[in-house]
Amino acid sequence: MPTLLDRQRSFPAWVPLLIAALLIAADQALKAWALAHLTYGAAPIPFIPGVLDWVLTFNTGAAWSLFSGSAVPLAAARLLVGLGILTYVVVRPPGRFLSVVLSMIAAGAIGNTIDGLRLGRVTDMLHAPPLSAVTRALNAGDFPIFNIADACVVGGTLLLLIASFIGDRKPKV
Repeated sequence: MPTLLDRQRSFPAWVPLLIAALLIAADQALKAWALAHLTYGAAPIPFIPGVLDWVLTFNTGAAWSLFSGSAVPLAAARLLVGLGILTYVVVRPPGRFLSVVLSMIAAGAIGNTIDGLRLGRVTDMLHAPPLSAVTRALNAGDFPIFNIADACVVGGTLLLLIASFIGDRKPKV
């Protein structure tokens, strides 16, 4: 029985590239806005009160500051992953759902690559107090401040995970 990941027709090759380009552009535009309008070290500015704040910070590593000080090697790895995923989507087009999800992940990898190579650090500006409440309850500290690229990678990965469970369900008799 086909799963959610393989039962759909594929997009034309340019659609996943367009999705990735639009997400990268949105990520870079928000990072440029944050650099121009937010102050590093300033108190959070509510965007959606109680849900999302603006907080300018920088990261030379990965999530939770893993591999801090490794911006350029991480950027090179992210670039390889992002371009590899986009190449796969174009050369061996999967179904529409998988094309969108993989384009999201590739866009996130490339969006943070641009910062790592251009600035030697990744610009982050989105703070989610509800996510911090969850991670603090798990004794994991505050949830990292993130950006659109991070949200694309995490969101795309979560969608892949959810789809893998949905696709494995047996029909009820």
